[in-house]
Amino acid sequence: MINLQHEHWSNWSGSQKASPKIIQPSSLDALQSAVRMYPKIRTAGAGHSFSALAQTNDVLINLDHFRGIAEHDAALCQSTIYAGTRLYAAGEKLSAFNQALINQGDIDQQSLAGAVATGTHGTGAGLSCLSANVAGFELVTADGDAVWCDAEQNAELYQAGRISLGSLGIMTKIKMQCRPMYRLKEHIRLCSMDELTEHLDQWKLKHRHIEFWSFIHSPQVILKTLDETDEPMQPKPAAWLDEDVLLKFCAELTRLCPVLNPWLQRLVSVFVQPSAAVDWSSRIFPAVRETRFNEMEYQLPINQGLACWEELMHCLKKARVPMFFPIEFRYVRGDDIWLSPFYQQDSVSISVHQFYKQDYRTVFNLAEPIFWKYGARPHWGKLHSLQAAELRELYPKWDEFMQLRQQLDPADKWLNPYLEGLFKVK
Repeated sequence: MINLQHEHWSNWSGSQKASPKIIQPSSLDALQSAVRMYPKIRTAGAGHSFSALAQTNDVLINLDHFRGIAEHDAALCQSTIYAGTRLYAAGEKLSAFNQALINQGDIDQQSLAGAVATGTHGTGAGLSCLSANVAGFELVTADGDAVWCDAEQNAELYQAGRISLGSLGIMTKIKMQCRPMYRLKEHIRLCSMDELTEHLDQWKLKHRHIEFWSFIHSPQVILKTLDETDEPMQPKPAAWLDEDVLLKFCAELTRLCPVLNPWLQRLVSVFVQPSAAVDWSSRIFPAVRETRFNEMEYQLPINQGLACWEELMHCLKKARVPMFFPIEFRYVRGDDIWLSPFYQQDSVSISVHQFYKQDYRTVFNLAEPIFWKYGARPHWGKLHSLQAAELRELYPKWDEFMQLRQQLDPADKWLNPYLEGLFKVK
């Protein structure tokens, strides 16, 4: 059965809007019928991409009926998960089999397929993005056939398809390499920039996960580490003021009165107190992110990370941009996925955010040329301005991917105008 609706669609931040025909197939057969029926199709997950990957006024397929665990393998510690499953639900369901994802980011609202297709990641110098832990997947191709892809079956499609921006077909099931459930101990504290730059190279090896957030007008950063532990559960301490409420309040004040921004950012030390907590990984990774924003993120060679961050901080501070949100700095291990921003490159990931009520272009137009200077690759789900000619220079397997895509989808069923700009040299 196909449930066809004409609806307004927007992503989480509200920056991407469309009026597509939304189809929510209830079975694989219904999905295949829809794929064979319509000439132009995009697929949407939870709408957590900031770029226009899902934007279309044609057919938009929603996989909310494709949720849950299809099967699990205790011996290999793998689980095959339906593609529309949200990451927070995957954590809950995997726990029934004493399994957990190897790594996660601090947002767990995305669909699994959306997170995999865009190379979504957490942090950890020895930990790859989510897509690198995909052991296989079922894909509905442009002609409506369902094919299984792994290292042995359709191996080339497997290599390319783990990060494909939905341009090779629709993932319906994804086999994830997991690990036994594990606890993490979280430490959050303030750290001076001098201390950070002196010790970060050692800290990134010492801790399983490490990241920091820096405010352009504050001499201190918020440092977060996560490490495996056997210690008893320790709840996160109750904050005297909700961090998300505070973030929204300060972002609104900065928008309405930009001159207050330096003063507000220097108050970070008042509101951020050292804290520690212990919980299962799936519960401690995510943080509340209800204040909406738009985001630009680039991945750059690991040895260029601090230099790029310092230049970015200097540029945005000098320009006195009206941006309260901090800059986020993380580590990601390299992989072998053709269109991965981490292809054959251990990376630093730097993210710049702007409050959704403000024009992000003021900030992003200053930041992006700095990223380019360091040879950075954009996160596919975040905002950037690169087109096919520039992207081709950043990815050694670009031409092979495009040849495979053209073979699978000669009529460009899966391409919307945004993807045409990314993939086709004008």
